[in-house]
Amino acid sequence: MKKITLSISIIIILALIIVVLEHNKSKAEQTIAKQTFKLQAIPVTVTTAQIQDLNSELRLMGTIMAGSDVNIVSEAGGRIVRLYAKPGDYKSAGSLIAEIDSELRRASLQNAQAGYDKAKSDVQRMETMFKDGVVNAMQMDQARYGYQAAEAQLLMAKRQVRDTRVTSPISGIINTKMVDQGATVGMNAVIANIVDISTLKVKVNVSEKDAFTLKPGDKVSVSTDIYPGIIFQGSVMSIAPKADEAHTYPVEISMKNSKTHPLKAGMFGRVSFSTIEKTQALIIPRKALMGSIKEPKVFVVHNNRAELRPVQTGSDAGTMLEIVSGINPGDLIVTNGQNNLRSGTKVTIINKQRK
Repeated sequence: MKKITLSISIIIILALIIVVLEHNKSKAEQTIAKQTFKLQAIPVTVTTAQIQDLNSELRLMGTIMAGSDVNIVSEAGGRIVRLYAKPGDYKSAGSLIAEIDSELRRASLQNAQAGYDKAKSDVQRMETMFKDGVVNAMQMDQARYGYQAAEAQLLMAKRQVRDTRVTSPISGIINTKMVDQGATVGMNAVIANIVDISTLKVKVNVSEKDAFTLKPGDKVSVSTDIYPGIIFQGSVMSIAPKADEAHTYPVEISMKNSKTHPLKAGMFGRVSFSTIEKTQALIIPRKALMGSIKEPKVFVVHNNRAELRPVQTGSDAGTMLEIVSGINPGDLIVTNGQNNLRSGTKVTIINKQRK
């Protein structure tokens, strides 16, 4: 039994020795690799951080909308006896869209007209009699009040008949038809929807920072997937004074529709705002940036060695970025090869430095 216990102990001790030796060997190999990595000169390309004019461009996706989008509403209730609109029809402002049964309203109009004519005749006769002293002032006033009431009734009857003719409030294209001929509708019923796409609106939501750099009248460019390479020009029409629930500010852009490359409401558009935010800024290529958005860093070459420095970014200019702090003008910034670097790595610059 003692011999078995001794054998097991020896085996355990030998196993521990092997584990320790393997660990030390692995550590030694890592140390040698690190030293070799430090001794090797990694080829990189660099650019010189420079102070230049900065053109800041903001790019956002937006929804293209009709310049005007209006529901055509009936102001009178009743049966539709004529319908003059179907989807796709072009209608000028004031064009007749539908007629509602007006038989009873026309009868009321005739009655109101007769009442008006009688009241007018009565007041004229009473005026003559009043001048002759046949009637007193109270009787004259009553005749005038009757005339005024009859006149109001006539105006209301005419309006009720006119309301049976539903007309288009704008010029545009019928988008949808909500009712059919013969249907009975109530007051304020939607008969059809009409859109004017001769002018278009594009709606985008911008951040708080960007909202304060924009102003009405700023020029914008709009592009779409349906017309690759075609740029549409527009301008900022309005910027909301209040943020929405997502804490962004709705911005509305106006632009003319193109006859050669017509756009439709509901399409997506890429909107580019170009504004000069700063006349001078320290800029570097965007591709030089390392790390995360919250903690950006760049490699700076100093004495042929790479130094990893945290930086604070500013305005975005597409392929270029403004650097607010962390580097200085004239610093050599690594633009290619930085994925192979660590702070302190020896480097070889393989491109001609930008001056």
